[in-house]
Amino acid sequence: MSANYEMVVGLEVHVELSTRTKIFCSCSTAFGAEPNTQCCPVCMGFPGTLPVLNRQVVRYAVKAGLAANCQIARYSKQDRKNYFYPDLPKAYQISQFDLPLCEHGWLDITLGETEKRIGITRIHIEEDAGKLIHSDDGRTYCDYNRCGVPLIEIVSEPDIRSAEEAVAYVRKLRAIMLYAGVSDCRMEQGSLRCDVNLSVHKPGTPFGTRTEMKNLNSFQSISRAIEYEYARQVAAIEAGEEIIQETRRFDQATGKTFSMRTKENADDYRYFPDPDLQPIVLDDAKIDELRASIPTLPDERKARYIRDFGLTAYDAELIVAQRETADWFEAAAEATTSPKTAANLMIAEVLKRLSAEEPVIPIAPAHFGRLSDLTAAGKLSSTGAKKLLGLLWEHDDDPDAVAEREELWQLADPAILRPMMAKVIEDNPRIVADYRAGKKKAVQSLVGQAMRATKGRGNPGVMQELLETLLAE
Repeated sequence: MSANYEMVVGLEVHVELSTRTKIFCSCSTAFGAEPNTQCCPVCMGFPGTLPVLNRQVVRYAVKAGLAANCQIARYSKQDRKNYFYPDLPKAYQISQFDLPLCEHGWLDITLGETEKRIGITRIHIEEDAGKLIHSDDGRTYCDYNRCGVPLIEIVSEPDIRSAEEAVAYVRKLRAIMLYAGVSDCRMEQGSLRCDVNLSVHKPGTPFGTRTEMKNLNSFQSISRAIEYEYARQVAAIEAGEEIIQETRRFDQATGKTFSMRTKENADDYRYFPDPDLQPIVLDDAKIDELRASIPTLPDERKARYIRDFGLTAYDAELIVAQRETADWFEAAAEATTSPKTAANLMIAEVLKRLSAEEPVIPIAPAHFGRLSDLTAAGKLSSTGAKKLLGLLWEHDDDPDAVAEREELWQLADPAILRPMMAKVIEDNPRIVADYRAGKKKAVQSLVGQAMRATKGRGNPGVMQELLETLLAE
């Protein structure tokens, strides 16, 4: 980033709610059906049809708002947002304009050991549009299965100042929605996608003109799109060009953004209250009931891990990102005398093996707890612990039995290691000569050779002490 220009980012995150049926009709919301097989006159906007609001949509939206620290409106309404596009067969989208369901929320993100609060302007319910499929023969096909799938749109304040902050925000928001149980948040299926509004300005001056990048459905795409668009705007301003308010498309293949159309203002949509739908009225009892149904959320778990297990804020944030993973870790932490070791193994070895879509760990928490104990006690080296975890991942079993069978125990007995260290010295005369010439750091090279000689089983501290003793003789 240029020191002369600051980026300002606000995000609009669209989250598909996990209802079985659509927001205003009884059509299925199941993903992956044949095109245009989950449509009816209501979601296709045929004349004479009337929408009926799915109550579960309101329940899920309120839970999402409560989980994001929002104020819940006791009275809200639904509005028609009018625009023509081929994926919107009735030429308007039912959304919420001036009276949204949730407002004035926030969430905290962690970057390293630094925390920052990002404001949430509003969360409102709306229906999704269909999907355009562009074929290789130059034709465009419309699949209307997604028309009427219930969404919440989560609009942030323009508090984000980097691509890293944007990704951390979406990750945190995704975790909260998963914990609250309102969506599966499968980004690869489009059930969580993001529009990025970005402008640049010189610090101390008013915000610049913003552009919007639509439908980003991966953390990598969000980061790359922001970085490219920031650089593009800075270069344009430096060249004396004017930034115009427009909607842009991010191309994954090139990593660039391209203009799609001039950005509409709210007036262009001609919002008006939907005459076919009643206002949404909630009382305190219903809101309290929904609040009570929300499980322990990531921030509360994170604070407990920091307090009880001695984890850093960053490490705790990684573990709580998936509810199933955090549940498993807590069970493992109860089965070990060293939760900190368990957390280190979790971050270094377990999380990288997991799929974000299917966070299933094939090791019993009790077995992982025992693995953590063996590592903390020095019975397994870091290499041995990694090998044992890999074996348990393939076939879960008693860790002690597997370590014994595979000869993974760490070697720390000087009587066993001493002749092996003598052989390492004999086999590495050049390194020995460097050490004896005063290059004391050369002993680390010998320790590395010793680790290879012991197949990763030797205790590094014991081996270094033996090597230095033998070299001094």
